[in-house]
Amino acid sequence: MSTPVSRAGRSHVLLHVFLISFTLLAIYPVLWVISVAFSGTQNLAFADVPPDPGFLDRLRAVMPWPGQWSLDNFRDVLTEQPFLRWIMNSAIVALATTVFGVFLACTAAYAFSRFRFPGRRAGMMSFLVSQMFPGTLTLIPLYIIIVQWLGLGGTRIGLVIVYATTSIPFSVWMLKGYFDTIPRELEEAALIEGAGPGTVFWRIILPLAKPAIAITALFSFMTAWNEF
Repeated sequence: MSTPVSRAGRSHVLLHVFLISFTLLAIYPVLWVISVAFSGTQNLAFADVPPDPGFLDRLRAVMPWPGQWSLDNFRDVLTEQPFLRWIMNSAIVALATTVFGVFLACTAAYAFSRFRFPGRRAGMMSFLVSQMFPGTLTLIPLYIIIVQWLGLGGTRIGLVIVYATTSIPFSVWMLKGYFDTIPRELEEAALIEGAGPGTVFWRIILPLAKPAIAITALFSFMTAWNEF
């Protein structure tokens, strides 16, 4: 009876060693980022290597640990550059993109999920096909529309329109799939009780779709925020 237990114990030890090793490997670059940030310099080599280095000298040279801790890097970013203004602009654009994109995606996804109309299948396929092409292909059309036609070049509204355009197709597909899982009987019961289509959408469908809406909002926000 002791042999299986010992084998299981050895397997658990090997598993933990394997997981700890890969955990250290994953956090090693993060430690370098933290060390460079608090070192006060932009140099990755924190320790001087002697002419004839030993093992400890080599290990000290590659360890992500600065010789002295300093906040100079953070002070330089906040004082020498308008970093806070950049953060504010990104936050405003990302939040506006999220609200605008999620609103349009919810209404479009509900229409594709519940209604039958000409071009429904073609519309969904066009959303899907648009995700297969890189965003660089839309640079010239977006420039012509935003800058030349709408005159929104260099404005936050122009950025919101561009980022919402890139996030809406994926959001519509994701929300449409979730709306399909909501039973139609709930809507029919509300209509029998006298609720209108708008009431059904705002007070029944949207509250039931809160998890999908939250994920969609996060995706829309990250789409705009990553373009810092």
